[in-house]
Amino acid sequence: MTGFLDRAKEQAQRGLTQGKQKLDEVQAQRAGGDLLKKLGAAYYAERKGTGTPEETQAALGALEHHVAEHGDGFLQS
Repeated sequence: MTGFLDRAKEQAQRGLTQGKQKLDEVQAQRAGGDLLKKLGAAYYAERKGTGTPEETQAALGALEHHVAEHGDGFLQS
C-alpha cells in the first residue's frame, strides 16, 4: 500500500510541475504579446507625430529584454 501512495504522490507532483511550467509559458507569451503591442503603439505614435523616438526605443528595449529572457516563441503565434 505504501508503494502505491508513493507512486501516486510522485505522479501528482509531476502533474503540478508540468502545470506550473505550462502556466509560466502562457504568461511569458502573453507578456511578450503585450510588449509587442506597446512597441507597435509607440512606433505608430512616433510616425504620427505624437510620440518620441525615445518611447519607441524604450519599448523596443523592453521587448528585446523579454526575448533574451524567454525566447521569441510568442512571435510565432
